[in-house]
Parts: sequence; structure tokens; C-alpha cells
Amino acid sequence: MLESVIGLEIHVQLKTKSKMFCACSNAGEFAPPNTTICPICVGHPGTLPVPNRTAIEWSVKAAKAIGCRINAVSKFDRKHYFYPDLPKGYQISQYDQPIGVEGALEVEVNGEPIRVRIERLHLEEDAAKNFHRDGSTLVDFNRGGTPLMEIVTKPDIRTPLQAKTFLQELRRIIRHIGVSDADMEKGHLRCDANISLRPVGEEKLYTKTEVKNINSFRSVERALVFEIARQTKLWEEGTPVDKLSTRGWNDNRGTTEEQRVKEEAADYRYFPDPDLPPMNLAEIEKEVRLPELPQAIRARFQTEYALAAEDAFVLTESREWISFTEAMFSELAAWLRSLPSEEKIPDHATLGKLTGGWLTNKLLGKMSEKNIALEDLKITPEDFAEFVTLVATEKVGSANAQKLLELMLDTGADPSHLMEDHRLGQVRDTALLEAAVTRVIDNHPEEVAKYRSGKTAVFQFLVGMCMKETEGKADPKMVEELLKNKLSS
Repeated sequence: MLESVIGLEIHVQLKTKSKMFCACSNAGEFAPPNTTICPICVGHPGTLPVPNRTAIEWSVKAAKAIGCRINAVSKFDRKHYFYPDLPKGYQISQYDQPIGVEGALEVEVNGEPIRVRIERLHLEEDAAKNFHRDGSTLVDFNRGGTPLMEIVTKPDIRTPLQAKTFLQELRRIIRHIGVSDADMEKGHLRCDANISLRPVGEEKLYTKTEVKNINSFRSVERALVFEIARQTKLWEEGTPVDKLSTRGWNDNRGTTEEQRVKEEAADYRYFPDPDLPPMNLAEIEKEVRLPELPQAIRARFQTEYALAAEDAFVLTESREWISFTEAMFSELAAWLRSLPSEEKIPDHATLGKLTGGWLTNKLLGKMSEKNIALEDLKITPEDFAEFVTLVATEKVGSANAQKLLELMLDTGADPSHLMEDHRLGQVRDTALLEAAVTRVIDNHPEEVAKYRSGKTAVFQFLVGMCMKETEGKADPKMVEELLKNKLSS
């Protein structure tokens, strides 16, 4: 019986205004090729790099957010290798004194907490971008010199799903602290996976294989599933992986493909960059302040607002949704306080479940259906709180509430006025409801006879007919009570 041993190397592009060691714009991905470059980032002789302080501060911030210990002194090193995207013949990176070390991040997978240790977070410059076509290679140096954080985990991950979940949680944190957009499709977040197999129960680490070219969360999981199957077959044949190698993920074929023998640290001939003095991070660390992180916010949303865990997850995917949710619940509390004392409102747990459902299932579902981004949403937190109040106090029934939500999405108008204008409010007039119930009983004698003979399952049919009679506006509880009384008389 074999188990997989997985570690990740994650590269995160920082969204600073300028590059890592020069004043060039860091928005080169939106510019024509080779237009946001200068002699420094294309490696002209005699040029000198100057570190971007913001990139250093943000890297310290990110390291703290994933629980790393910040090194008091950190330095830059030269990492040597030859490739068309590296004009100097070396990359300015970090080796033995990175920004942060010994971190950890806990994620939950299928209800089980998984703790993944972080070996290091270091800062480096990104390489240029190669384009291979028509038998030739073109190089765009716009990306060259972009500030790049590399986060390396310990081999604590055991399944492809754990790897994907860890990466998703890391992205939430990175986005939340505002240092990167972490968009995998645009290359802002890139992941290489190191994987080996070993017999269950052994602690020994066997020869690993690096898998590159992974550009989505789905691909992370698929690539690891494939590689586990490939390496399992090698073990079964008696020829397990015995040399370090790098394989590329082919998303179209769903396979990994041999690229080259993997380099080790000695191959890169690291040495301290003579142009860049060591950095004292002690003062920077004191200045860095972390916001409340997504995991803590999710826990707070579950206790403070009684949201289900899955709803809390959805509503903490971005800072914008966190702000919307908190503003909405604040307004909801104000609306509920303003109600007459005799007004019946749900208890804390019921209100949380109700609100979470309307937020994540209904509102977000409709936004996805209509392709509406949060920044384009016409519904304000205040109006959504009013809407929830109308639903919670049964001023509008479930079916008509969905119609009301549609109108709010289309118009952005006040829900109470929309409810009145479109006659969506719940009917609670006893005389009107009694008349509707009487008509249903008179029009369905067979079903009434069945009910009175003991076939109670037909009761819901009769309730449905009553709701249809009132165009879905009747209070269902009142209908049920009136119907039971009429049928028993």
C-alpha cells in the first residue's frame, strides 16, 4: 500500500506599482511587448539594482499571514542558470536567509483539519516570458523584474484534494491582505508540485518528481492524480522513480511529460549578490499590521451571524464580499430593532440560516445566472437587509420573495416599495383566506373525501390549491390552520 508525499512551490506576483529592482511599471502584462523595460531589467552591463521597499514590506506581511518567523536579517543572492528569459544569466533571488521561515497553514478537507508546514517564503525577481511559435522563440521582457514571492511547503500534503484546498486557502489570504490578485489564469499565481510515493507507515522520503505548467486549481488536482497513477505503476513494475526530474503538465492530454533532469541547489551556484546589502527586517516587521484573516473571519461569521460553515466560506472569498456581508448584517440588526415589540422574528440560529441561504444560494446564484459582478450589483447592503427583514417577518412568502429579489436585481429599487407596487406581499386577512379555503374544498370534493377517510397525504395538495387560489400570496401557516379546521368540521 502506497501513499503520496506532496510539497508545493508557489510563486506569487506582487502588484506593486514598479518592478523589484528598477522604476519600470509593473503593469507590463497590459502593455505591448518589450515596452515596460529599462537597462536594469534587461541586464545591461554596468547597471545597478535598487530594491523595492514596498515589495519587501508586502513579503513580510505575507510571511506573517501564513505564520512564518521573520528573519531579522535577510539578503539577496544570485541564482545562476541560462535560459532566454534570463538576460543576466542569473536571477536575483534568496537562498539561505529568506524573508520568512517555519510557517504553517491549517486547512479543512472533508471535515478533517490538515496542517501544512511552510518551509520558507522568499522574494525574487520574475523572469521574462517566452513565446514559442513557428519554430522560433520570442521573448517579452515586460514581466522580467516583477516582484515575485516564492512560498515553499514541507512535504505534508497527502492527496491531490488537500493540495488544491491548501492552494485555494493560500490564495484567499494573499488576496485578502492585498499584495496580489493571485489570478492563476493570468500567471499571477503559479504552482509547481513535488511528488513521490512511499509505502504506508514509512517515514523515508523517496526520489521526487517536479510537475510544472499547472495553471488552475483543477489542473493541480488532475496533474497529481495522473502522477500518482504513473508512479504507482512504476512501483508495481519494480522500477520506482530513482532520479530527480521535471515533468510538464499537458492540460489538453491530461498527462505529465518528461522535460529535463531536475536541478539541485548546487547546480545554481548561489552566492550573495554583491550589489545588494543585507536587509534589516526587524524594523519593517514592527511596522507591518495584519488585517483579520479569512479563517478568523469565517469563524466569527459562524458565531456572530450564525452562518453555516459553507456559507461563511463563500462570503469570505473576497474582501468586497466580506464588507458587503458585514454591512448587511449591521443593517439587518438595525431593521430588527426597529420592529414593533409584538412582531415575531426568528431566533438567532434560524435567522442566520435564512440569511445565509438567501445570500449564497439565491443572490449569488442569480448574480451568476445574470453574469453580474459585485461591483455592478444594484442591491445595496441596506436594501438586502430590508429584504431579509420582509422575509423573516413573513411579510412576503418564499415564492414571491424570489420574484422580489429579481426585481431588486433589475432595478435596484427599495424592496418594500417594489413589494407594494407589484402586490407581492403576503395575504394574512383571515376573511379572504377563509373564502379561498372554502372555494378549494368546494371544488375538490374527491380529495376532501380521501382526507376525511384517513388519507392525509392529500392535505399538501389541498394546501397547494389554496396557495394557487391566492396567487401564492397567502400565509402558508394560516392556510394550513384554516384548512385543517374546515376539514375537521
